[in-house]
Amino acid sequence: MLNGSEIGGGSIRIHDSAMQAKMFRPAEHLDEEAKLRFGFFLDALQHGTPPHGGIALGLDRIVAILTNESSIREVIAFPKTAAAVDLMSGAPSPVDQRQLDELRLRPVVKPS
Repeated sequence: MLNGSEIGGGSIRIHDSAMQAKMFRPAEHLDEEAKLRFGFFLDALQHGTPPHGGIALGLDRIVAILTNESSIREVIAFPKTAAAVDLMSGAPSPVDQRQLDELRLRPVVKPS
């Protein structure tokens, strides 16, 4: 927190094999399937993986607070519009058909 605003967040990763095994169940992984696909990971956790975590700070929010701006949009280096368009670079832009062919991609147009 800085001046009443949240500037970062984080989490502690799952480091217990029993807890991790439980987390596979809601994701519709059957116990046998979980062992087959993620057994190496579950086994490693049984050997005492230490707790570990991380934090992510919102640099744009910190700068907005320090400069007394009411919105982070005022301090973001490359802001996007509400339609996710970058006015400085013109992105997103059309893709050359040659590039699509090379990657074997076919654009799909959504009906409006």
